[in-house]
Amino acid sequence: MFPNLRLIDRRSLLINLVATLLPASAHAQKPSAPPRIGWLSAGSEPDPFLEAFREGLRKLGYVEGQNLQLDVRHAHGNLETLLGAAAELAQARVALIVASLTAVRAARTIKDIPVLYVISGDPIEAGLAQSLPRPGRNLTGSTFLSLEIAGKRVELLKEALPRLRSLAALSNTDHPGEKSELHATEAAAQRLGIKLIYVAFSQSPFGTSPELDKALETVGRARPDAMIVFPEGATMANRVSLANFATAHRLPSMFGWAEYVAAGGLMSYGASQRDAHARLAGYADKILKGAKPGDLPVEQPTKFELVINLKTARALSLPIPQLLLLRADQVIE
Repeated sequence: MFPNLRLIDRRSLLINLVATLLPASAHAQKPSAPPRIGWLSAGSEPDPFLEAFREGLRKLGYVEGQNLQLDVRHAHGNLETLLGAAAELAQARVALIVASLTAVRAARTIKDIPVLYVISGDPIEAGLAQSLPRPGRNLTGSTFLSLEIAGKRVELLKEALPRLRSLAALSNTDHPGEKSELHATEAAAQRLGIKLIYVAFSQSPFGTSPELDKALETVGRARPDAMIVFPEGATMANRVSLANFATAHRLPSMFGWAEYVAAGGLMSYGASQRDAHARLAGYADKILKGAKPGDLPVEQPTKFELVINLKTARALSLPIPQLLLLRADQVIE
């Protein structure tokens, strides 16, 4: 009466048998773990640059613990700790590593994992890139170096100090791109009729060295009208003592990043470090989606900020021109 019943029963039996023999993974595929990004910093927490990077990731739709994991390592100013942290991240096989500022000294030794960096100097001279448009290898990122900005700092200092005649330039010769920045500063000083007193020192951002102290003694003996400090890792690490020195010697000071002014320096003009770290999130997104770091051009600064510390200006009995204050992106009271 039902000629196909036996055939249907056999098919059902075969389907059930195959389903029983198949492993559980064939029924419901286990979701893959979210990609892991390693964060490598030579500094300590709280880390404003890490928070800027996180903010950039959130704007792109990444949520930690859901579609992304961050493996954060801080070296607290210790080179051995930094090298060990870089090795640990490489061993953990993270999808990519973000090296904040001087941390790239450790991350550059990693060859088989994409590395994103922010560097204050010249990435070509530092051996991090073959060229800015096509850096090659497994590294790319952003550089703060801008020779036009180097000259602009002298101009802004001259606006604050119309009688500026002599200017001490404190410069770390270990910094890649230091000579180019010095030449741009010298050209601006010469154009404005300012005598530039070049005070060089050599120091790593890690540990202590007497060279910076000796350089400051040289600045003190020269008795300049003001002091300009080139932004890089060693002076950044010593920004509080530099600001204290300038105030104690009644020297108006110009720096490259807002963090120096927050530490007590008078003025700064340069790229926003927070903005640069936030923009790295865009490159991280591209790499996670398959892009090769060596094909992504090294970014150059696009956002600059003028920061003035009025508290320091009052300590120096220095009136800041109103027009200059109106142009400032941030005024610290």
